[in-house]
Amino acid sequence: MSSFPFRRMRRLRQNRAMREMLAETHVTRHGLVQPLFVCDGDAIERPIGSLPGQAQFSCDRIGERAKQIQDAGVPAVMLFGVPDNKDPEGSGSVDPAGVVPRAIRAISEAASELIIIGDVCLCEFTDHGHCGILQNGDVDNDATLDVLAHQAQVLADAGCDIVAPSAMADGQVQAIRERLDAAEHQNVLILSYAAKYASAFYGPFRDAAQSTPSSGDRRGYQMDSRNSREAMQEVALDIDEGADIVMVKPGLPYLDIVARIHDAFEVPVASYHVSGEWAQLQAAADKGWIDGDQAYLESLDSLRRAGASIIVTYGAEKAVSLIENR
Repeated sequence: MSSFPFRRMRRLRQNRAMREMLAETHVTRHGLVQPLFVCDGDAIERPIGSLPGQAQFSCDRIGERAKQIQDAGVPAVMLFGVPDNKDPEGSGSVDPAGVVPRAIRAISEAASELIIIGDVCLCEFTDHGHCGILQNGDVDNDATLDVLAHQAQVLADAGCDIVAPSAMADGQVQAIRERLDAAEHQNVLILSYAAKYASAFYGPFRDAAQSTPSSGDRRGYQMDSRNSREAMQEVALDIDEGADIVMVKPGLPYLDIVARIHDAFEVPVASYHVSGEWAQLQAAADKGWIDGDQAYLESLDSLRRAGASIIVTYGAEKAVSLIENR
């Protein structure tokens, strides 16, 4: 009897059934979140050129779109507002009749089983595009906290299940938790963008949300891509302040951060497969350079393998089908 090769690893992957049974990582539909962009106006479905397959929807159309997502088996959506009117204070973010609260109510009526996550940030509502209130050209962290907390309450009042602060303001989670609890929204979860990096992969999102800063950049409050220990501190602080779930953004360039957070903390970890990552895959697939579906599925596998139990992704509906038929 030959002693070589004694153990043949290829036996473990010889057919689909064997691969599925022995796979260490499984992406399921239950952890997927579909982002949605909601805008003012009527009868609007406006495709986003830099974000293939995505569009801005007016509130009279968003319910129908949400029902499609629910019927596809995706359990959650994340809402971003694109209002017609913006000002330096981002006052539209705290308007109970604003675009996002109206969308929440429309989705709740049309697709009652969906989990609704509301982004909490000012960049979509300010005319300067920064994530907070500006003082002398810089974001005033403490002045921004009150507005973020107010915005979170407005979203919760409208029926949001989870609020997701993404402004990277120090103390934002505590300010929001205190405001929600005082307003008797103790059951509304906080999904904190705890480790949000100043990234070049956000370009298409900024087109979609019309939130590109008019001057400067966001490196003064979003994280430096060279740092990982800092991310651990950010997450620890947000958990201490009351975060129920923590987010790493972007996704694939920061798999090491996802893994470190997953191993160190006992809270669910989310990751955002961001607009630039999605757009790259679509562009390469359109050129015929890659198999787009398989590359996308591999990307989701990587995020899940690193430790993300929740993945925010622009292809959530497609992902459900790919997972079922892999």
